[in-house]
Amino acid sequence: MNEERVVEQESVTTPPTDTTTSTEPVGYTDRAVSHSSVVSETVRRSPSGAETARRVVVFLFGIVQAVIAIRIVLLLIDANQANGLVRFIYDFSSFFVGPFEGVLNTNAVQAGASVFDIAALVALVGWTILEVLIIAGIGIARRES
Repeated sequence: MNEERVVEQESVTTPPTDTTTSTEPVGYTDRAVSHSSVVSETVRRSPSGAETARRVVVFLFGIVQAVIAIRIVLLLIDANQANGLVRFIYDFSSFFVGPFEGVLNTNAVQAGASVFDIAALVALVGWTILEVLIIAGIGIARRES
């Protein structure tokens, strides 16, 4: 974390209070004048460049993982593929599942109308491993005081 410290110092002088009424001619009186200082300190914290990069990576991979997980659930519950939202999820997630198809001998297990997409599960694990490796690489470049 980067920190920016702002220190403000203000001097305050309190004028003397005249509580005595003097009938004497002008003279020198012993009046007390008080001086005080007020110091306020503000600390602003902002993430470092490496921390910002880590957050972006986690966010982007989180979106990919969420889309793949939604694909797995929609296939399990046999969602209507004619629906626009369901079709969008299938099309968008196929880009991320595609590289992992064929890793295992079986890409999907079907029971009735439900389909368990094993390739999507492998893709979910694969993208998570890639995310962890990228975050570890960012961690190497990160310097904390």
